[in-house]
Order: sequence, then structure tokens, then C-alpha cells
Amino acid sequence: MDDNEITSKIIGSAIKVHKKIGPGVFENVYKECMFYELKKEGFKVQKEVLLPIKYDDLHLEYGYRIDILVEGRIILELKTVEYLNDKHLAQILTYLRLSENKLGLLINFNEPLLKNGIKRVVNHYS
Repeated sequence: MDDNEITSKIIGSAIKVHKKIGPGVFENVYKECMFYELKKEGFKVQKEVLLPIKYDDLHLEYGYRIDILVEGRIILELKTVEYLNDKHLAQILTYLRLSENKLGLLINFNEPLLKNGIKRVVNHYS
């Protein structure tokens, strides 16, 4: 399955979760529900994936945590904020760059209409 097919199914799962729960609950609730839905779809899914940082000879094991990693290559960064902003975009771009992955989805579940809270993010520097 190519990245476009995978992201399409991820977005479908996000819409399903959002329709059942609606906006306004904690981010962890959406994370657990997305993890459950994506596993049901048959994807290889990991949550809270540690993303170490390397700086010269320094190796920090606990640099960042990826909310959900799908098929070892697509990063999901889940939010429950009033609006997505440049800081959220910078966060997922950093995760993509550090993990050397190319594609991520930034999903804000706090939107009344979920499609308004989804951003597809591409790392052009991997």
C-alpha cells in the first residue's frame, strides 16, 4: 500500500473517531481510539515512540515522543487545540526530520468539522 492509500485510511479512521466522540475530550482519548482503529484496519501501529536526539557525540534517548507511527513511516501528531499554528507545524516537521520520515498528518480533533483540522505535512529534507 502506498503512502497516499495509507493516509486516506488514516483520515477515514480519524473521521470515524471524531464522529463517535466529537470535539472537546483530552488528546489521550483520541490517541487511544486512533491506535485501536488503525490496529483494526490491520496497520502496524506504535504509540508514544521515543525519538532520540543526536548532537555530535551526545545521544539523548528521550528527545521527543511521536504520538502515533503508522507502518514505521507515517507520523501522526494529534492535537486538541483551538487552532493549529506554526508551532504545531514546526513540531511535526522536526519529528519528520529527526526520524528521517517523509510524511506526517497533523490532526486537531478540537474542530467541529474534522477535515478543517487535518494537515498533511511533507518533509522535503529527508
